[in-house]
Amino acid sequence: MIEPVVSPEWVRSHHDRVILADVRAYLDGRKGADAYARGHLPGAVFVDLDTDLAAPPTASDGRHPLPDPARFAERMSALGIGVNDTVIAYDDAGGVMAARLVWMLRALGQDAALLDGGINAYGEERETRTPRRPRADFPVRPWPADRLASLTDATSGDFVVLDARQPERFRGESEPIDPRPGHIPGARNVPCRENVDAEGRFHPAEILRERFLAAGVGDGVDVVSYCGSGVTACHNLLALERAGFAPGRLYPGSWSQYSSTALPAATGE
Repeated sequence: MIEPVVSPEWVRSHHDRVILADVRAYLDGRKGADAYARGHLPGAVFVDLDTDLAAPPTASDGRHPLPDPARFAERMSALGIGVNDTVIAYDDAGGVMAARLVWMLRALGQDAALLDGGINAYGEERETRTPRRPRADFPVRPWPADRLASLTDATSGDFVVLDARQPERFRGESEPIDPRPGHIPGARNVPCRENVDAEGRFHPAEILRERFLAAGVGDGVDVVSYCGSGVTACHNLLALERAGFAPGRLYPGSWSQYSSTALPAATGE
């Protein structure tokens, strides 16, 4: 399997053997589809976070539950992404949104990676046409149990639990989206947006490794990653792999699910 993050130069040298996926998404009311329509990387297909990579939100499952495997397979097939295709996903936020698609594909055993630096690192090339790829064969495959964590897993004490949200949300000082502030007791804060530099490029593996070691991750340690709704948590999971650790588990419900329960919430550091 390819590395979880690849450079623009790598993509250019493999351009005829990869599918580019635009996974821009926003929490401030803007639409990723509108950004895509204004200009995207040549040949890129648009993958919608809310409809292609998630089931409808519910209080019991959270804001971005994983989609049913059959639904995901249908959407990938319709976009022209097949089982043998290598997908390179990008956004304009250091990969924190596009990581969801990359993690989902890699969890199913398929080659996928983030474009390091996102759309802005690739250069000025843009197009506005929507490519029409032929329908592809993307079989229905269940989400592997060993790559997922439940609410019970996240609170069991058997895992190092990493919270990918920004520090102010982790500490409970701010909660603009979910029912209540705070974090899962015992979780450690590793903000995913700090996996990259000011230009949205991933830090070297050794720097990422130091970050995770400081949070209690080590070789042979089982890790659960969560965030607000199971999207940006995938960025930490890809960073774990880049740092040389074994793949961790995603808690899809994340804080949006946990904060809807009566379980205790921790605040502060």
